[in-house]
Formats: sequence, structure tokens, C-alpha cells
Amino acid sequence: MSVIVGRALPDARDGLKPVHRRILYAMHELGLTPDRPFRKCARVVGEVLGKYHPHGDTAVYDALVRMAQDFSMRSPLINGHGNFGSVDNDPPAAMRYTECRLQAISTEAMLQDIESETVDFIDNFDGSQQEPIVLPARVPQLLLNGSAGIAVGMATNIPPHNLGELIDGLVALIDDPDLTDTALMRYIPGPDFPTGGKILGTSGIQEAYTLGRGSITMRGIADIETIEHRGRPSRDAIIVTQLPYQVNKAALIERIAELVNDKRIEGIADIRDESDRDGMRIVVELRRDAYPRVVLNNLYKQTPLQTNFGANMLALVNNDPQLLSIKHFLSVFLEFRVETITRRTQYELRKAEERDHLLQGLLIAMQYLDEIIELIRHAADTPTAKAELIERYSLSELQADAILQMQLRRLTALEAEKIRQEHEELQRRIADLKDILANRNRILEMIKAECAELKQKFATPRRTEIEKAEGDLVDMDLIANEKAVILITEQGYIKRMPVDTFDAQSRATRGKSGAKMKEDDGIDHFLTCCDHDSLLFFSDRGVVYRLLAYQIPSSSRNAKGTPMVQMLPIPMDEKITSIIPVSEFSDHEYLVMLTQKGYIKRTALDAFSNIRTNGLIAISLAEGDQLRWVRRATEEDSIIIASSQGKAIHFRTNTDQVRPLGRSARGVRAMKLVDGDSLISMDILPGNVLSELMVDQAEEEEVNDTPETEDIETTSTLGPWVLVVTTRGYGKRVPVNQFRLQNRSGKGIIATKFKSHKANDELAALRIVHPDDELMMVTSRGIIIRQSTNAISVQSRGATGVLVQRLDKDDTIAAVALVPTQGEETTDGEPEVELTTETETPEPLAE
Repeated sequence: MSVIVGRALPDARDGLKPVHRRILYAMHELGLTPDRPFRKCARVVGEVLGKYHPHGDTAVYDALVRMAQDFSMRSPLINGHGNFGSVDNDPPAAMRYTECRLQAISTEAMLQDIESETVDFIDNFDGSQQEPIVLPARVPQLLLNGSAGIAVGMATNIPPHNLGELIDGLVALIDDPDLTDTALMRYIPGPDFPTGGKILGTSGIQEAYTLGRGSITMRGIADIETIEHRGRPSRDAIIVTQLPYQVNKAALIERIAELVNDKRIEGIADIRDESDRDGMRIVVELRRDAYPRVVLNNLYKQTPLQTNFGANMLALVNNDPQLLSIKHFLSVFLEFRVETITRRTQYELRKAEERDHLLQGLLIAMQYLDEIIELIRHAADTPTAKAELIERYSLSELQADAILQMQLRRLTALEAEKIRQEHEELQRRIADLKDILANRNRILEMIKAECAELKQKFATPRRTEIEKAEGDLVDMDLIANEKAVILITEQGYIKRMPVDTFDAQSRATRGKSGAKMKEDDGIDHFLTCCDHDSLLFFSDRGVVYRLLAYQIPSSSRNAKGTPMVQMLPIPMDEKITSIIPVSEFSDHEYLVMLTQKGYIKRTALDAFSNIRTNGLIAISLAEGDQLRWVRRATEEDSIIIASSQGKAIHFRTNTDQVRPLGRSARGVRAMKLVDGDSLISMDILPGNVLSELMVDQAEEEEVNDTPETEDIETTSTLGPWVLVVTTRGYGKRVPVNQFRLQNRSGKGIIATKFKSHKANDELAALRIVHPDDELMMVTSRGIIIRQSTNAISVQSRGATGVLVQRLDKDDTIAAVALVPTQGEETTDGEPEVELTTETETPEPLAE
């Protein structure tokens, strides 16, 4: 019990163990205030040992050092001068070299009013000195700086918190005493560690705050950057700038090196500690073939870069060890603060009444001044004069002594007036102090005023970020499901922009810049979606990755974006070729995949609902083949595939044409191509539209024949249409009934003719559009235009189209995407958003 109370556990009132309390009180007695010079730590340790703490000097000095370390205490109580250790666990210099003095928060929030009989004092170990049982703390210091201790049969481990949040919670508890522990978490969301970092999830915090025990997961702050060598981007590196609380930086680096040498973590080329006085910086340089996100996840899993803080909220309440909830902590402190202010007020009242008692005697002396002077002159000695004053004027001994000690200058009229004014002021002061003692609400208001003053002086912004985890409120619950544009460049930069960034423009105008790119960069992917969608990223080697749309940083039109390597574990030699936005993984939808060599297959969408961090195999590819296009479809839909030379083939997705296959299958042939031609686009025609088409296939047309002229006026207002856009900015809408159904693996029919003076023109995109749709087009230089499809003329398959976007010299149309028609729901039979086509024209098959 002696160890529990006298050494290892902190008091819930001031949050200090005896050794810390004695150090602060000894420094206060020595006058080591923030405005005084530093004093050698050996002097302070000697004062503490000789007067209050009869233990080893090492224990006292270690406790003093910890109270001065800004990486151990959220608000250090001692200002240290010299070497007080480091986050690398370097030992502090000997106490004969270091110096110290109190911090301002110690004098104003821990020791103020200690002479006003606010706390009890007891004899020290030999009875020669008096020491306080507890300090008159004005802030909940136990929660502010935390505490750790091992007693006999019990232990405590309380995390540090943010001063501003603690004061907000205390004020809220004063205003509403019925607040629950969970309600207090609105004001005190969690610990705030001095080393920063982040906390994963709130379940551990809630257990600690409500039950007194909980495991809080801490994680360091690490970013993936591309470091430069000789002015050129060299390789990726993981940069650690903040560590979890109480993690030894040197030991962390040593642990990483051991794991690399044991080959338990792959992909790390070098580790450097570039920390300096400006901040922490640990550089983990990666090999060129490494997956940065995978390496970082391994560091979290196998090193102290992610660790747990086992909160055990045990403290002494009236010398009784108790497991406290967050509300109990604040309630104990609040009652202690009420008692402190009450005792301070009683002390001030007593002093005021004593002073007023003397003033009343002086006023009586002023009233009978001549008589009293005569009495004193004829008195034989001082005791006789004192006795006669007491008897004749009904004075007390103190009043009589004050009259006898009064100087002659106090007899002037001016001095007499000052005595009357002081008496009246004391009367008002005494009435006010009595009112405070009689009214608890006034004491609570005083506490709130003191807290507001301390918050303004000493509160600092939160350092530790709290991330929501599974089972908690996720970011999606706090983000509006707005329409967005996703844009990816050839060099791997990705960004998200609101669709409203681009207003609708007229046909044949230039458009707006959508990205700030280098000269050797270009637009690779362009799609529209909603912020809550899951984005499935398909790579050229047939692997699929998953990312939520809102996790992509939102950027302005002129921003370059975020490197893809920071978002997905994609190796350097792998390239994203298709992106599918999915709002719901339904079991009646499929993903239709088309490769560069013309192989097509469909796989159930729900097969991709659970994708590992490092990706999932989506399709098996033949040697030299690449996965290029992916679309969502149902059993009733049909597929339209286009080639760069303006051919298109239209066939169903049913089991007769494209049967469902597993993820590991390769697929079947989709379209035959002539030499020099290559696939350029694929889109899905909904089944409900397909059933209404009036297609007469009784007469077989020759594939290379120009289609007969049809009456466009009779079909132009019905919709849907096939939107055809060429790389030189020409486009048209073609009624879908002009693309008759064929069997797959055919050569297709003509979809468009090209301008004769634009010999280098090719097909850029082929999309299914409906009435009132809006489309967005992006050029290879990042110029984006948004316009209604109704502005584009309806023409036959053999027409060349109209100018839909005015292009700069050497610029071409890279991709076309449709703006989502709804922000929250999807229409039956149609995906909520449409996917872009490729941004570059694929190389001919012959090459």
C-alpha cells in the first residue's frame, strides 16, 4: 500500500506522483519561475532529496528530466536547458551540466494560490519541513500529460491529451452534469500524443473512456515520395515524419534493417535518418521494382511504426486506487477545483475580515481622537494604555495594538479618508466573497473563466490525427456523393475534380484546360463518376486494384495531381488501361473485358467485390497480349466494338456469343481486323433498348460496302445513338438501328468516313448516348470540353460528322466520357457512370 500511494500511482486531482509534486514544489520554493535565470539541476535535486524525498538522486533526476522532454509530455512542466535526452533514447547529460526552471503553465496552472491555504500540508519525512499533499491544479493535468506507473498488483497507463479539448470537455460537463462518457467524446475525441502520428479507429478510445481499459492503435505518419537523383526522379521512397508515442527512433531503424537483412521485408534498398532540429525525417529508399504501398503495409505490420497503447485509466481517489472513466476523471477534478476555490475564498474572506476589523478600530480612534491621545499621554505604560482603550471604547486587543502602533502621519484628514474608503471597499469585498461561498454556480463560473484564460494562453492545435476504422463512421458518411471527373496522365498522376468545374459549352469551341502537365506527358484516362463509387483499376497485365473515388485527392484544374504510386501498389512496368466505377456489386451484372489482340470475355461483377491490397487477377493473357477495355453489362445487353479505321461490330452478350467465364479464363475472339487496323473502343448497348430496335437482317450486306442512305429524320429524335468521335475533333450521332446485330469474330461494318484532307484522322471513341446526355472530351494536352450530345448532328454511318471541339495544332482527342445522370442511384439496366476509352491509339497488330 505504501508503494501504491507513496510512489507508483498518480493522484486524480493534480495528476502527479509524490516525486513530481515534490520537484515542482521545491522549484517553487527556490523561486525558479519562468522569468528567473536557470538553475543547475543538481541544486534542485539536492533540495528535493534533503527536504522532501529521501530516495536515490537518480530517481529524482529521471523524473525531472521527463517533465522537461517535449516528446514525453504533451505540455512540459519544466523548462530544461542542456541535453535532456532525445527520441532516440539517448541519455540526458549529468545533472551537474543541465539547468532548469519552471514552465509558465506550471506556475499559472499548477502552483498558483498554493500560499492561500487551498491545499493541506503535512510534515516531511523528518518533521523539519512542510510539504503539500496535492498541488492546487487548475487544469486536469493527469489527462493533459498522462502517466505511467507499476505498483504492486496494479499498474496505470494514461495517455496524454490536448489542453484545449480537455477544457472544452470540462466546461461542457459544468454546463450539463448529466453528460455521458460517449457524449464527452464530442469534445475530447481521443488522446493527443506529443510525437503526433495517428490513431486508427475509435473503438479502443471508447473502451478506455467508458470502461477504463482499452487498446489504442497508434501509427506513424509516412508518405510515399519520388526522390530525385542529379535533378531527375530516381526511385520511390517512404518518408516517415512522425512516430507513435514512446517509440525509439534508433530502435525502429535498427528493426527495419534486421527485417531487410532477414529478407522478411522485400523491396527496400536503403534506410537513412535525415532528422535534424527542424523535424524528423526517416527515408526508406525502395528498389525500382518494389510496390511502395505493400512495403509500407509491411512496415506497419512488422515494426513499431504501428503499435498499440494499452490504456489503463487507474488513479488515486482519496488514496484509493480506482479505474476511472473520462467523466469520472473530470468529475473528480471538478470537485477538487470547487473545493480549492472555496478554500481560497475562505482564506481571502478571513484576511479581509481581519483587515476590516483593524480598520474599524482605527475609525473609532479617528472619532475620539483627542480623548484617545489624552488617554495615551497620561497612561503609565503601554499595557495600561492598551487596557484602558479596550475597556473604554470596547475594542479588541488587535484593534488596541493597531491604535497604539498608528503613526502620527495617519492622523491627517487625507489619511483618515483613505481609511474610510478602504473600509467601504473591504465591506463590498467581504459581501462578494460570502456570496461566492453561498452560491456554487458562481464558483463554477469562476472555474469556466479560469479555464478560458488558460486555454487562450497555453492551448495548442491537435498533433495526433484520429482516423476512422471499420465499424466506425467512415469518411463516406461525411462526404457528399457529388459528381466528379477522374483524370490520369501518361506519367502516372491522378486527380479528382468536381464536374461543375467545367460548364457546358457550345459545339466546336476550344474547351478548358483540365490539367497542368509536362511537355512529354499526356492524358491517359478520363472518366466521370460519383464520389462514393468504388473504382476498379484494370492493368495491362490483367490485374485489378480497388480504390474509393473520394480517396483520390481533389485538385484544381491547373494542379498536376497525385502520383498513382502513392494510391495503389502498381509496379513501374505496369500500366492502368481501364477504370470501372461501381456503386454496388450486384450478382446480375458482368464485367466485359476486351484485350489488345481481340479476345473478349465476361465475368460476374461480384467476383471483384473483395480485392486484396496488392490486387487480384482479372484475366489470363496470352504472350504479348494486354487487357485494354472493361465495361459493365447484363445478360440482355449487346456489345459494340470499334477499330481505329472506322469499322464497328455489334453482337449480343448472351451465352451464345460470350459465355460467362471465371477470373482465370482468357476469353474468345471478338473481331477480325485487317492489316494496319487495331481495336480502339468498346461500349455496351442496354438490353431494353436493344429489344426495341427494328433491325432487318434478312438481307446480308457486304462488310466493305458503303451503307445505303437512310432517312435520318425519322430516327434522329428517338434515340439512343452511337456517338462517334475522331481524333481530329469530328463527331456525329448515328441511330443504333443502323448497326445491325452480327455474330462475334466478324469484320464489322463501316461506322464513319474520314475527311479526305485529314488523312491522319482515326476513330478516337465510340459511345452509346441517350437524349439529354452530356459528354466530356479531353485532348492529349489536357483540354476538356463539356457539351450536350444534342448539339452534335445526327448523321448516317457513311457521313464524316461535324466539328465537336476545336483543337490546337498537334493536339488530338484522347478520350470521351459521359457525365453521370444521377448522384445517388443508378437507373435500371444501366451503370451509374460510364467509363472512358483509351487515351492513345494502340499500335497496329502487325507490329
